[in-house]
Amino acid sequence: MDTLNNRSSVSEFILLGLSSSREIQILFFAIFFLVYVAIVVGNLLIVISVIFDNHLHSSMYFLLANLSFFDLCLSSVATPKVIADFLRKRKTISMRGCMTQMFFMHFFGGGEMSLLIAMAIDRYVAICKPLHYQTIMNHRVLIVLLLVSWTTGLIHTTSQMVFTIGLPFCGPNVVDSIFCDLPLVIKLACTETYILELLVIADSGLLSLVCFILLLTSYIIMLVTIWQHSSSASSKAVSTLSAHITVVTLFFGPAIFIYAFPFNSYSVDKFLSIFYSVITPLLNPIIYTLRNQEMKAAIKRLSSQHILSWFLKFCL
Repeated sequence: MDTLNNRSSVSEFILLGLSSSREIQILFFAIFFLVYVAIVVGNLLIVISVIFDNHLHSSMYFLLANLSFFDLCLSSVATPKVIADFLRKRKTISMRGCMTQMFFMHFFGGGEMSLLIAMAIDRYVAICKPLHYQTIMNHRVLIVLLLVSWTTGLIHTTSQMVFTIGLPFCGPNVVDSIFCDLPLVIKLACTETYILELLVIADSGLLSLVCFILLLTSYIIMLVTIWQHSSSASSKAVSTLSAHITVVTLFFGPAIFIYAFPFNSYSVDKFLSIFYSVITPLLNPIIYTLRNQEMKAAIKRLSSQHILSWFLKFCL
């Protein structure tokens, strides 16, 4: 960070936000505040349900709880400042704050990408090798998958940020978004960034696209397997898979659009970045709780044990 500050005449970035209208910004403040509260409550509710309810002590719910934790962290990297900025006339972020935002956005984003693959592996084993499911998806395997997710996130963000931190910024310093995003900040550097741009495309864009294709292919294989072996549990499996496919599409779709062609600016980019950083973490708990009978039953049991009421009082 100090090296970057020594080479740059820019000490902060100006964020344009979503609108210059005071009335619209107040409206956005109210919407984003309510959405963020829902994200925190919804995802923590899933984590607490999995921890305290013995009926949810399985590999699928273990991975789901970790997905909720990643969602909570991903949305918390920038959303609180975004909410506060809606009340500010001049929206700025320091150089250090900007780099920190980008580091953790890609850290938790890369980790969640890997975790979604782990969840697909879990469902593949459950559907295609049901007799060996408990043996294959044991506690050790789950811990390894989780460690791989964290490691992937760290490698993903470090491989890009180690070069971005050293860039000199001489002006302009205006970022057309509500938070610092890697392609937008790189374009402001006063040096040649062609190699770094290719790295971002390969590391974020191409990787997201390849993972998305692999995940969709695996889910198609699982759906075909279900249709070939119709059973009483098939409708439940299809429901679970459809929820996973929805989450994967919501997460990877905007990321692919933004990072596969990151240096061609589109006005829709800032809204797509909101989608994967705010909307998806909100929709995940809704998708998994409203479509999952076991999760709804666990929440009812928590309510009867007064754990849920204590949690809501603590959060609100």
